[in-house]
Amino acid sequence: MHVQEWLETVPAVAVYALVGLVIGLESLGIPLPGEIILVSSALLASQNGEIDPVVLGASATAGAIIGDSIGYAIGRKGGRPLLAWLGGKFPKHFSEGHIATAERSFEKWGMWAVFFGRFVALLRIFAGPLAGVLRMPYWKFLIANVLGGVVWAGGTTAVIYYVGIVAESWLKRFSWLGLVAAVLVGLTSMLVIKRRAKKAGQNLEATGEPAA
Repeated sequence: MHVQEWLETVPAVAVYALVGLVIGLESLGIPLPGEIILVSSALLASQNGEIDPVVLGASATAGAIIGDSIGYAIGRKGGRPLLAWLGGKFPKHFSEGHIATAERSFEKWGMWAVFFGRFVALLRIFAGPLAGVLRMPYWKFLIANVLGGVVWAGGTTAVIYYVGIVAESWLKRFSWLGLVAAVLVGLTSMLVIKRRAKKAGQNLEATGEPAA
């Protein structure tokens, strides 16, 4: 069943809770389609008066901020042994090359890596836990986390909602385009990260040094 059609079958309160939960779990480090759920819910709000876009955006923002904060706490407590364990369980996502690439991003951009990571599908999963592992000062992480959560979750909700209002005649078609766009953006970002991670891994093998 189409995501938006399924969302139409549940109460508004359940939509708010589902959006917050899925985005929260994704931000915590669990790969879930948070962006797809958010886009579909915002489109639904534009044609369903029972769903308040403000409450929806607030739920998404809260889920993003809380999920990233929990991920940070887990990463800070687990440290590098956590990365090693994740690398053994999920080598395609937490390989040494991926970690090396992410670490360089954090070293170069600092708190901006957390902020902009919110807009990239794969980095949304990494940002919180990795910031904790790398011992980023919590106040820096919190500022970037809150700003990123508000701009991404609140901004996405507002843009999709108002576009849906203006384009009522082709709303259903746009919902498919929105989902396809979200998938394409996610795949593109994953390919870029994978390519950089592979190159970083090759450099590490050439130098014989362990991942930083």
